[in-house]
Amino acid sequence: MDVVNAVKKAKKGDKEALLQLILAEKEAYYRLAYSYMKNEADAMDVLEEMIVRLYERIGQLKKEESFYTWSKTILVNQCKRSLKRKNKVIPLGDPDVNKGHISSTGISDYRQVEEQMDLQALLTHLNADQREAIQLKYYHDLDYGSIAAMTRVSTGTVKSRIYQGLQKLRALYGRNSGEQH
Repeated sequence: MDVVNAVKKAKKGDKEALLQLILAEKEAYYRLAYSYMKNEADAMDVLEEMIVRLYERIGQLKKEESFYTWSKTILVNQCKRSLKRKNKVIPLGDPDVNKGHISSTGISDYRQVEEQMDLQALLTHLNADQREAIQLKYYHDLDYGSIAAMTRVSTGTVKSRIYQGLQKLRALYGRNSGEQH
């Protein structure tokens, strides 16, 4: 699919073109929403809200090639608004988000799940900004520029949050793994 042409069509009111753009990334949108909302129903609710906002605001998008970064930013903002409305905190992460990356080969499956649970426990020790940046980078495979746009901070701030968060995780993991041996 040619994203630029599809966005141009969507800007002219072609609902089918907008739908095709959304469907092309539906799994990534869902994973992103789920990582914030922590349950399927809330994730689906914010996805519906995002689609409405995309339809209402597609004309405001200046660079067609930035559609996916722009739309994911809208989704993250919808998640944050919804969490504020519900007086929830931003989630710490969810080991189920990456189920597709876990092999089904017995003992290695168990080890990977155990490592994932350890990582989730370690992430609780980071501040919310560091945790969010690390999750967007490593769970959702987003680049620094996209994360900066989504979180409304500079690219340097994103890099700093990730670096500092990873340093803290390395220190914690080193301590934890040292206790096990």
